[in-house]
Amino acid sequence: MKTDDFDYYLPKELIAQTPLEKRDTSRMMVLDKLTGKTEDKTFTDLIDYLNPGDTLVLNDTKVLPARLIGHKPDTGAVIEVLMLKELEKDTWECLTRPAKRIHVGSIVSFSDKLKAECIEVKNDGLRVYKFIYEGIFLEILEELGQMPLPPYITEKLSDKDRYQTVYAKNLGSAAAPTAGLHFTEEYLEKIKNKKINVVFITLHVGLGTFRPVVVEDVSKHEMHEEYYEMSQDVAELLNKTKENGKRIIAVGTTSVRTLETIADDNGVFKAQSGTTKIFIYPGYKFKAVDALLTNFHLPKSTLIMLISALAGKDNVLKAYNHAVEEKYRFFSFGDCMFIK
Repeated sequence: MKTDDFDYYLPKELIAQTPLEKRDTSRMMVLDKLTGKTEDKTFTDLIDYLNPGDTLVLNDTKVLPARLIGHKPDTGAVIEVLMLKELEKDTWECLTRPAKRIHVGSIVSFSDKLKAECIEVKNDGLRVYKFIYEGIFLEILEELGQMPLPPYITEKLSDKDRYQTVYAKNLGSAAAPTAGLHFTEEYLEKIKNKKINVVFITLHVGLGTFRPVVVEDVSKHEMHEEYYEMSQDVAELLNKTKENGKRIIAVGTTSVRTLETIADDNGVFKAQSGTTKIFIYPGYKFKAVDALLTNFHLPKSTLIMLISALAGKDNVLKAYNHAVEEKYRFFSFGDCMFIK
């Protein structure tokens, strides 16, 4: 299986640069994973495809304002640091640009309140920094940090909250679980009122989101680790959902990866936390997820490979070509797809 097998043509103007004024007004394509048939709907039609007793699983991770712009005091060089993973208190693994200017011992100054010293050099532009500050670190980050928008979004985000889900709770992501951006609190209540379970798990989105697949052979791609957790209450409800013959419906590929990591070979869940490097591509046998709400993903990405595993590569690429023809909005701030 080749990476090029997951390519498709996408006009640049279809990449959504800003969120819609109202979260729940996006379009939604419905894809039947068995037949490949598609329907053009709107996001608020989602409830019509959910049944009482089904369980909707959302990722409640919260995005750190983790993009910091600083400079090297000795040379004045501008340095961009994207915080990816906390290794221990005040020590973070970060994506750095331009990384070649940063060596062990290099200092990056972001303001009078915040500096960072490089203590380890890694491959692929990664550096480990010890952050030096006075006061409360998260408050300083809120003041200085920018939302780590993906590189295909070139317009400035006027409201930081629009790159957070309305249910974001556990701080730690380097990117938003964007399928969840469509939900409002009112719409979630409407879903619950239909006797559909709504539960939350956590996966902190990390470096994998920013890494393209550069190998020719899909199976040779290696994912980076991401932290996840699931409570006992959620595990028990998911097991009950399965026992009752109802569906587990993931909101976003991050929820899929968490659920498929935790479920055992019989599809049984138990409370746990840890890190996952799971890579799902065609040929994978799903143990947990029955249906998926997701946004439209980049060509040749691990995410389009994941949804191809669920719905079939030919079905997905045909649906994507239809989305291009119908001028759907793509990627983080774009429209969504429900795979049933």
